[in-house]
Formats: sequence, C-alpha cells, structure tokens
Amino acid sequence: MTLEILTSDSLAPLRHGFFTRKGGASSGVFEGLNCGTGSSDQTEIVAINRDRVAAALGVDSDHLAGVHQVHSADVVAVNGPQTDKPRADGLVTATPGLALSVLTADCQPVLFADKTARVIGAAHAGWKGAMAGVLEATVDAMVALGATRDGIHAVIGPSISQRAYEVGPEFFDDFLAEDPENTRFFAGGDGDRMHFDLPGYGLARLRAAGVGSAEWTRHCTYFDADRFYSYRRSVHRKDPDYGRLISAIVL
Repeated sequence: MTLEILTSDSLAPLRHGFFTRKGGASSGVFEGLNCGTGSSDQTEIVAINRDRVAAALGVDSDHLAGVHQVHSADVVAVNGPQTDKPRADGLVTATPGLALSVLTADCQPVLFADKTARVIGAAHAGWKGAMAGVLEATVDAMVALGATRDGIHAVIGPSISQRAYEVGPEFFDDFLAEDPENTRFFAGGDGDRMHFDLPGYGLARLRAAGVGSAEWTRHCTYFDADRFYSYRRSVHRKDPDYGRLISAIVL
C-alpha cells in the first residue's frame, strides 16, 4: 500500500509530511506505518517503516533525525546524522538535507519553517510540553539560527480533537492556575468532566509567540482509526500497545 502523507501549503515547497498509518509493514495493533522505536513492535519492522518514510522524504535513513521524547520544553539543534537521540521534545536545524521528525499518537506534531532564512523545526507537544513552553522554545531556537518570528510558519498535524479529549477537574485546575483565560479551551462534559481543546491551545500559544502563521490540519487521531494511531483509543479498547505516527520536514 502507498504511503499517505498529509502536507500544508504553508510549508511548501519544502519536503514535509504528517504521515498516516497507511503503507506500513506492521501488523496487529500496530497495523500500518508504526515508526515508534519505543513500542513493542518488532524492531526490524519499525526500521522498515522508518526507511520508507526517509525514502519518501528523499533522505538517507540516518538523516531522519529525532529525539527521545519526554514531554518537556527542551529543544536541540541538529547539524548532522545522529549517533543517539537526546532527551528533548523539539528539534531545529539550518543544515540542508536533514529531516527533523517527531512521533505522536494524540499529542500535537508541529512542523515549522522559515523558508526565507532556511531554518526548520519540529516539536512534539502534548499538554505537558505545550504548557511547559516547547512551542515557544522551538521558535526561540529557530530565531537563534537566523529565523525571524514573523517569517516562521507553524503547522499542527493530526492530534486528538476536543470532543475526544475528556479530562477531570484537576486537569482544568492546572490550566486555570497557569492562566485564567485558559478556560476558553474547555467545554462542558458529563458531571465534573470537561473536554480540552489541545490544538486550540497550541494555536493560541504559537500565535502569542509571534509566528507569521499557525494552523491545524484539523485531523483527529482518535476518531479516524483507519488513518491514525491514538493512545487514548488504545486505552479505551484495552489494547496492549499502540503505534506511533511520524511527522517530518526536510530543509
């Protein structure tokens, strides 16, 4: 099966993509393009999937850079093939030929580009990382490499949508303590439950950071099981594990 790659005009003509699960070699609960080396999928199958992604992006497999994601605000600058993956949740580069990638399964994958300055970035932004400031830190790291804030275009890929993201009162209290205006990202649910708008929160933080443009592809990982992996859906189904989607951009 052919890979399915979602793209954005805002990032074109740079090679980039939010890859769906279609076109991969994995089977079972991982069926499709599982690129998560931290999953319990077969290592050699994940490697095949990642090779397919690298080929689709036109880079060698060792030029597909990533990080050991820890829901932090830490960002690293990459300038060549990696020997190991640092613990971080954002990557930036001004080096041509490198593909910056992040893995997600409900969290926000965010790709960044300043096409004039020739600087790119990628971030993994779940609620913890977004609240900690990983999006702003990625923008700052790009500026340090020569990008301008208003020259940066940011695109949020497939993420869990508000109607699928039910949370409890403690979660709401944490966001309220950060900023009372965060109430706008919550909608009422059953009882004391609420629904959180993760992409809306990400977009607001990106725009407050001064980027030239910010958008969400409007794909929900939870409600489209044929195309996307979802951690929350796997929990509800009591699956033993779940696949990871890959999103990447090449300078």
